[in-house]
Amino acid sequence: MVVSGGMDSTTMLHEFAHRIALAITFNYGSNHNAREIECARYNCALLGIELIVVDMPFVGELFESSLLSGADAIPEGNYDDNNMKSTVVPFRNGIMLSVAAGMAESRGLKHVMMANHGGDHAIYPDCRRGFVDAMSAAIAEGTYDHITILAPYTDITKTDIARRGAALGIDYSHTYSCYKGGEKHCGRCGTCTERRQAFADANIPDPTDYED
Repeated sequence: MVVSGGMDSTTMLHEFAHRIALAITFNYGSNHNAREIECARYNCALLGIELIVVDMPFVGELFESSLLSGADAIPEGNYDDNNMKSTVVPFRNGIMLSVAAGMAESRGLKHVMMANHGGDHAIYPDCRRGFVDAMSAAIAEGTYDHITILAPYTDITKTDIARRGAALGIDYSHTYSCYKGGEKHCGRCGTCTERRQAFADANIPDPTDYED
């Protein structure tokens, strides 16, 4: 499974821990990479799942995205397509899934899991069902074992994910979402506002330490 350390992938990690043989996370130079990886390590250790960290410095060096350009480049406000489009890292999921597929075939595993969800669709083209289905078909065609992608959260909301996590007893204080990457969540960027709204809509206490 591809694990970032955010709410969505952490929830999937816990929900499907019984069938996850290996977790993989990527250090690609984003503002919040270090905080996310710390959370991924914590939750994988808690569940006894092996975690591999793959360094991809070329993404930060060659690709254009506010997510790779420092905290000041991150827009603040609502989680919508106009506000958050600058945070797209070009073809990020395609690259990560390709690496994960190679790792899966090397380990004799049958599937790669990803934790995209319905709220990502307007902003991130590599989170939509069309991409997931096409990428899964390409990976199946390109591997001897016909590895496929499992993306069970594709059509649900972050609020739905928060409810699932609460039912599983997940401690969301050990997840990280803020695109600015500070010690505390800024509370103002799009992904912070989406996180806050998910907890509020799910009627779940928000354990996040926000700046304001």
